[in-house]
Amino acid sequence: MSDLGRLIAGRYRLVERVGRGGMGTVWRAEDELLGRHVAVKKLHVPPHLHDDDIQRLYERTRREARSAARITHSHVIVVHDVVDDEGLPCIVMEYIPSLTLSDVLKRQGTLSPTEAARIGRAMAAALRAAHAVGVLHRDVKPANVLLGHDGRIVLTDFGIAVEPGTPSLTRTGELVGSIHYLAPERLRSGIAEPGPASDLWALGATLYQAVQGTPPFHRDTPIETAYAIATEECPPASDAGHLTSVIEGLLVKDPGQRMDADEAERLLSGAADTTGTALLEPPTEPKTRGDSPEAPAREGRWGRRRALWIVPAVLVAAVAAGGALWLGRGDAARGDGASGRPGTPSASSSSSLPPLPHGYRLEQAAQGISVPVPDGWTFKNMPGGEVAYISGLAGMRINVVQFAGNDPVRHWRDTEEAQTRQDNPGYERVRMDRTTFRGRPAGYWEFTFQGRVRKYRAVELAFSGSDGTQYVIYLSAPNDEWSRYRPVFDNAAKGIRLRG
Repeated sequence: MSDLGRLIAGRYRLVERVGRGGMGTVWRAEDELLGRHVAVKKLHVPPHLHDDDIQRLYERTRREARSAARITHSHVIVVHDVVDDEGLPCIVMEYIPSLTLSDVLKRQGTLSPTEAARIGRAMAAALRAAHAVGVLHRDVKPANVLLGHDGRIVLTDFGIAVEPGTPSLTRTGELVGSIHYLAPERLRSGIAEPGPASDLWALGATLYQAVQGTPPFHRDTPIETAYAIATEECPPASDAGHLTSVIEGLLVKDPGQRMDADEAERLLSGAADTTGTALLEPPTEPKTRGDSPEAPAREGRWGRRRALWIVPAVLVAAVAAGGALWLGRGDAARGDGASGRPGTPSASSSSSLPPLPHGYRLEQAAQGISVPVPDGWTFKNMPGGEVAYISGLAGMRINVVQFAGNDPVRHWRDTEEAQTRQDNPGYERVRMDRTTFRGRPAGYWEFTFQGRVRKYRAVELAFSGSDGTQYVIYLSAPNDEWSRYRPVFDNAAKGIRLRG
């Protein structure tokens, strides 16, 4: 602590040590010229280093400052100056009262998918800005993400970043960065200079750790970790919820097929509610919405959504009051053949299917489509040929429909303001994206809305079969129970069986 109170470059008074890493110590300092707080990063010089190694450390410090200074973005640390202190370069940066993401994860273990999405969105935006000016960070990880006390999220520590046209500061075969976040292409080939896709892999590994509690390929030793990253499949992010597809897209081993920063930022923006609250909760209290998947009691989907998604006002009131009537228009539809229930697949038709999740049964939900349904969920016939399976205030609906055209996302967007938002108080889009389902174009929609006594979340997948038949699967449930019910949708979607 002998540096406490020292004056750096005749201007910056060291007030408090706020961080220490492998390459330097960060101090909160008083800029006595301008009367403001700044952060000063002082370089570490390990003892017994050769002169060429010391020069490389010096150059890395200067390069860090230059790299960060090239980027003008609210989610990237602002560099004010580079000064000399007793022959060592020091970086003077904006001071952000904060914790690192690493600190937060150590304290509480994991984040909710919504909070992880909010942080990830800022990181993706920062990387996009850096890559746009040719700067590669190369050390994206939780310890380099500042979570400001004022809510600002900042990517920092460009200490091993590289710029175009600058010589390498690594020896042949030397890898720089933190092993848990190194992309597989670097480990397989041994290249020291990665491309932008390697930063995106590190973002994916960071998000995975944020929701799961550990990096995706954590092993007991660095060698084992590196081998797993290069050769093994990523364990499923079972707690990622609505971030699953983003994390999977970022952790694609082939850098040429990996999700880029633009796509990651767009999807994370959809997953991170602008209000900062849980935006992914599905609405189960259906309202006459015409084109949105709020509650399982709606009628229709896409092109026919207005007819099939519309729930009579009396039903809406029943749902809002906490009743279970919302899934049907009456009690005429019971779970038997006489009421028009499609029935369950025969043993012969299901014998060739892969095992169902524990506690699920396979149901022929509509003509040509069967889905896994949790045991105990009750069948209901719905108007327009739609069927539903319900459990309390949660429900899943399946339908075979004719859309307004073959692009469900376009139809959703065209009717979102005129019908969906108008008919569903508190409607907030969480995510609405084009995607693929088993190699075919599909649409994904997730949103929340306000019932009379609680908030709901809903999710919907719309896709076409090989014969052009169009299908919709939809789930809604109380927002505060979303983590309990979202796996029902995931298991149903993964287990869909189409005839023909």
